[in-house]
Formats: sequence, C-alpha cells, structure tokens
Amino acid sequence: MSPRPRAVVVGASAGGMEALALVLGALEADFPLPVLVVQHISPAAATAIPELLDERCRIRVKEADEKETPRPGTAYLAPPNYHLLVERDATLSLSTEGRVCFARPSVDVLFETAALAFGPALVGVVLTGGNEDGSRGLAAIARAGGRTIVQAPATAVAPEMPRAALAATRADHVLPLEDIGPLLSRMAQDDD
Repeated sequence: MSPRPRAVVVGASAGGMEALALVLGALEADFPLPVLVVQHISPAAATAIPELLDERCRIRVKEADEKETPRPGTAYLAPPNYHLLVERDATLSLSTEGRVCFARPSVDVLFETAALAFGPALVGVVLTGGNEDGSRGLAAIARAGGRTIVQAPATAVAPEMPRAALAATRADHVLPLEDIGPLLSRMAQDDD
C-alpha cells in the first residue's frame, strides 16, 4: 500500500500547453498537493505560460522560484532555460546545468530529484511530447515506490514521450488525457 501522495510532478513537451490546461484545469482550487511542472519551452520564450494557465485553472499556477517551498493547490512551472529540481528538504531549486535530452528545463531532472525527495509519496505524470525526456525520471519514480501515470500515446499530439516512458517502466495508469486530472484528484484523497 502506497502512502498518501505529498506531491505531483508533470512533464510535457509538444502539445503540452493544451494538455496541461486540461489536466490542471480538472483540479479543484483546494487540491491538497503541490504540482511541479516541466513544459519544454524555448530558452527565449516569454514567460506568460504560467499566467495563461492560471487564468484557465482553479488551482494557482505560477513560475517556480529558487528555494521556494511548494504549497498545496499550486502548480509551479520551471522557468525558461532553467532546470527545476527538488532538494532533499522538499524546497525548489533552479539550475542552469547542461541540457538533458536536449532540454533545459528537463523532465528527467525534475522527476529524478523529486523521487529522491518524496520517495513513495510522489505521483509522476508524463504527457504529450516529441522526445524521450521523462522516461528515465518516471522509471526513477517507479523504483522509489511512487505512482506513475502516462498519457495514452494514441491521445497525445506527440506520442514519442509517452511511448518512451512506457518502454522505460511499467506505468500504473495509462489514460486518455481527460481522465488524468480526475485520477489525480482521487489519488490526492486516497491512501491506496
């Protein structure tokens, strides 16, 4: 039996904005967990993504800050050109270390550090994307005893990222996009 989750991590790339809007938009304002998000974006991208998602979601959506302590009912997005990491004390950290899977921010970096910080009390979600980023990290979450969710590749704008995740580890749930947010809500309330 898994412990009640303490955090959710989500990775997305191509097609991710609409996918994130649907998943995060399904969560109630009082969602009891923090949600940490990597969406692959250009290093020079405007940082309006958190504001756009915040307008469409009931939970708060913001860009992650260095040394911030994640709070329930808030989604934290990695800033452009920074890896988002979780420290052992569960605070957030930002890094400009090298790209991973050609990406900074990298889903693998977030997932692997969150798996170390939260262990079996973590839920990892891989959404649409066009490379293998997130596959190694989702496997790390599974090894730590956390729960894993992958968007069904057939429902993804870019199915490569979900396929790579499924090739790297056996996911607990493989679901169409519209079913992921409701499952997260149930997981946040349950002890199993």
